[in-house]
Amino acid sequence: MSKHILTRGHSRALTRHHKIAAAGVAALGAAAIGFSAVPSTASTNITSEAAVPTAKVAYSTEQIKDVKGTVTDQMAGATVKAEQIAAKKQAEAKAKAEAAAKKAAAKKAAAEKAAKAREAKEAASRAAKRAEVKKDAPKSYPNNLDGWIRESLAIMKKHGIPGSYEGIKRNIMRESSGNPKAINLWDINAKNGIPSKGLLQVIPPTFKAYHVPGTSWNIYDPVANITAACNYAADRYGSMDNVDSAY
Repeated sequence: MSKHILTRGHSRALTRHHKIAAAGVAALGAAAIGFSAVPSTASTNITSEAAVPTAKVAYSTEQIKDVKGTVTDQMAGATVKAEQIAAKKQAEAKAKAEAAAKKAAAKKAAAEKAAKAREAKEAASRAAKRAEVKKDAPKSYPNNLDGWIRESLAIMKKHGIPGSYEGIKRNIMRESSGNPKAINLWDINAKNGIPSKGLLQVIPPTFKAYHVPGTSWNIYDPVANITAACNYAADRYGSMDNVDSAY
């Protein structure tokens, strides 16, 4: 029993000693770890602590500068993009305005062309109407020997009766001296009761037989007398131009 007790006591004593030694070793280890954590370039703890914040501030400032630059670049890019969009819209508006102007100019030119064509057509129509009216309107001749002969020639031409101005005038001057009211009261016709009358001294039966449509039935009418006499001369002599004496 005694031996066992002593053994236990001795055991407890060694244990405390060991604990004390272990505590010391732990303290020394902690101190060594602390010193090894301090940079070799730092002379004191104050210097080390001052350097750390300076490095942090410098790092923080650099980050802010980079962010500011990025924002500026983004804003500049946005501005350029906005300017490009505005320029594109302006170009589109200009193109639309130019297209509208060209369309308006083309429309105006087409309207002017149509107006000119319409005016030309109307002018041609008016000219045609005037020509038609002029054609249909009876030609006016002077009321004298020249006018009577010319009007008679126009009627003779329509009916295919030959004769010339010279031939007609020559026979008129011989027969009546150009007097449309002339009458022969002494020749054989007059003795037979059918005296010759008018410019070309035509007897009533001959005038009636060779009367030309469109002329007066009055034997003393200059135009009617000339055309009837020329119609008779064409039937008997071929033309009034072939008559040189009483016929």
